[in-house]
Amino acid sequence: MKLIINSSSMIPIYEQIVEQIKGMILNGTLQENDILPSVRSLSKDLKISALTVKKAYDSLEQEGLTVTIHGKGTFVAAANQELMKEEQRKEVEADFELAIQKGRRYGMEDKEFREILELILEE
Repeated sequence: MKLIINSSSMIPIYEQIVEQIKGMILNGTLQENDILPSVRSLSKDLKISALTVKKAYDSLEQEGLTVTIHGKGTFVAAANQELMKEEQRKEVEADFELAIQKGRRYGMEDKEFREILELILEE
């Protein structure tokens, strides 16, 4: 599993791990019952604290994306398709919100946003 950590980012390292693994689950790179690297192994590969990896894995488990079986490892949980779709929708909505905020700063009106969206959808 290939994760990239940006140590100069303002985003905490454990959140970077969570977002990248979540992305792999949502886009199908990681499938149901796939095993994640052990906490020790991933911390060694990324050259970070095992506690940071553990925090990321705990967060993924709280979100229902993974299941940890003591002595066996952490696995991708059974995919709840509705949960997955809702998560993807939230991400797209957040991107739209950022774009709209930027457009508002530039003085754009609703009509202009609709025109841009229609142009993009035609491609």
